[in-house]
Amino acid sequence: MFKNVGHVDWDTLLFFYGAMMIIGAIGFIGYLDGIAHFLFGQISPTVANILIGLSSAFVDNGTLMFAVLNMHPDISTGQWLLLTLTLGVGGSLLAIGSAPGVGMLGHIKGYYTFTCHLRWMPVILLGYFASILVHFWLNARYFQ
Repeated sequence: MFKNVGHVDWDTLLFFYGAMMIIGAIGFIGYLDGIAHFLFGQISPTVANILIGLSSAFVDNGTLMFAVLNMHPDISTGQWLLLTLTLGVGGSLLAIGSAPGVGMLGHIKGYYTFTCHLRWMPVILLGYFASILVHFWLNARYFQ
């Protein structure tokens, strides 16, 4: 086990540690409660989850999920499933929103670029909204 831990990429671990610390600080000063009140109180949870998913194209989806978990929203199982779906697919809209996208850009330098990924963004966006519609169709019983 110690050999495996010794080969961990510390830059990645420190990035996620820093991101979690920022979410903790935002929660500590009360901004997370304000955001939660707006997202899950003033607008519908469905719209909130779709917006959070779209924002995961710019911000790491793991960090956003950690933030939502710290908001403790009172939402149905269907909404939790929708949030998970939108965070996963939304992070792929831009290559910088997901760890695999960033990894791919780093490993295939010159062949697959950010601009190359942008060419696929309309198709990914179409898939994003299509996956939401399919989710509502297949999991309607969880939105009760």
